[in-house]
Amino acid sequence: MTAVAVLGAGISGLVAAYRLRRTLGPSARILLVDDADRDGGKLRTVDIGDVPVDVGAEAFVARRPEMPALLVELGLSDLLVRPSATARPLVRSGGALHPLPVGTLMGIPASAESVAHLVDAATVARIEAEATTPFRWTPGHDASLGDLISERFGPQVTARSVDPLLGGVYSGLSVTTGVRAALPGLAAALDAGATSLTDAVLRARPAPTSGPVFGGLRGGYRPVLEALAAEADAERVVTRVGSVTRAGSEWTVDGVGVVDAVVVALPAPAAAAALATFPTLADRLGAIELASSAVVALRFDGVDLPDNSGVLVATGELRHDGEPLRAKAFTLSSRKWPHLADRGGEFVRASFGRYGDAAIVDEPDGVLIDSARRDLADVLGVDTAPTAAVVQRWYGGLPQYRPGHLDVVADLEAAAAELPRLELAGAYLHGVGVPACVAVASAAAERTAAALA
Repeated sequence: MTAVAVLGAGISGLVAAYRLRRTLGPSARILLVDDADRDGGKLRTVDIGDVPVDVGAEAFVARRPEMPALLVELGLSDLLVRPSATARPLVRSGGALHPLPVGTLMGIPASAESVAHLVDAATVARIEAEATTPFRWTPGHDASLGDLISERFGPQVTARSVDPLLGGVYSGLSVTTGVRAALPGLAAALDAGATSLTDAVLRARPAPTSGPVFGGLRGGYRPVLEALAAEADAERVVTRVGSVTRAGSEWTVDGVGVVDAVVVALPAPAAAAALATFPTLADRLGAIELASSAVVALRFDGVDLPDNSGVLVATGELRHDGEPLRAKAFTLSSRKWPHLADRGGEFVRASFGRYGDAAIVDEPDGVLIDSARRDLADVLGVDTAPTAAVVQRWYGGLPQYRPGHLDVVADLEAAAAELPRLELAGAYLHGVGVPACVAVASAAAERTAAALA
C-alpha cells in the first residue's frame, strides 16, 4: 500500500492531501500530521453569536483561478461572495481619514495626483519631478521596496500609502520587503530598462478590469476546510512533526513511521527543524523570517458604521491624544461583505502587529480588546462597548519576502528536486495568499503522485 505523509494541516497541507487522494485513489494511505488538533493552520472561522466570522484571512484574490476552481470541485460554488461595490477603503494619515489612493501599484503612485491628498506639497513636487531625475537600476538587482520608494518619492509615500497596504498583505513593512518577490511586475519593468520609478510603475500596473478584485466565502473558510478534510480522507495524526530522514527509497518521519513520500507543508522554521538532516534545505528555510499578528473581532449592536470597507493605518500614526495608534488596520466586515450585513449587528476586525513588533501579540486579551476599542473610537468615533469580542493570535503567521527571497526559494526548490518523493509547499514559496498556497500545494501533490507512479 502506498503511504504518503503530509506534514502540516493548514490550507497547503489539506489541499495536498486532497489532491493526493484524488490522484492515488482510495487504497493509498495518506497521513496528515500536525501538532494542532484543528485543521486550517492560519485560517480559522469563529462564531460570534450565531454569525461565522473569519479571524485569519477573510478574502482571496478572485482574479486568480485557483479558489473558484476549487470551490467548483468541492461543490461549494454557492459560498462565493463578492465585497460591496460601494464600500471603499480609507487611510488614516496625519490624524484624518482619506480615500485609499487609486491607480497605484501596491500604493506606489504612477502620478503625484493619486497621492496628493496624503502627502505634503514638497512630496508632491518630488513625485512630479521623479521621472526626470537621473535613475540607475542594475538588471537582476533586488532592493528593499521602502528604500527604493523613499529615495525616489520620499518617506511620506512609503509611510502613508505603501506601508498600510503591505501591512495587510505580509504583516510587514516596505523597508523589509524585496521588490522582486513582492512586486515581480515592477522588477521586470525595471530590468527591461524603465527610465524612472514612475515609468516602471506605469509599465507594471495591471490593466483595469471589470469585476471585484477580491472574493470571500459565506460562512467563512470553515466549510472549505471541512470539505477538504473529508474528501482527503486522511489519517489525522496529532503530534509534533519529528525529523524527516531518508533510507534507500523510503522516508521516515520521526513519531509517524515509514512512508513512500513526504509533502512538507509546514511554516519555514518548523520545516527547517524537520529537515535538519538536509543542510541546504534547513539553512535556506531557517533564513526565512516570520511576522506575528493578532486579530480582535468585535460585534456591536445599535451602532452605525460608515459605508466603507475598512481603514488602513499609516505607520507612525498618532491618536488625537498624542499616543500611538496601535492597530494597523480595521476591517468593517459588515459593510465590506453584504452577507454579513444581512445577519444583524455590526462586525469589525482590528488587526495588530507588523514584522518586528511581535511583543504586542503576547499582550492579554483584555489589553488587545481595550486597544481595539480606543483606536476605533479615535479613528471612527465608535465609542460603544462591543457585545462580543474574540482575540486570535497568529504566532509566525506570515513569511517575510525580504530582498533576495527569490534566490532563497530557487535554492530550496533545487535542493528538494534532488530528493526523490520529497516536496515542499507553503506560503513562503510563491505567495502568501490562499490562491498561491492552493497552487503550490496542488503542484507538489501532482509531482508526488507522478513520482510514485
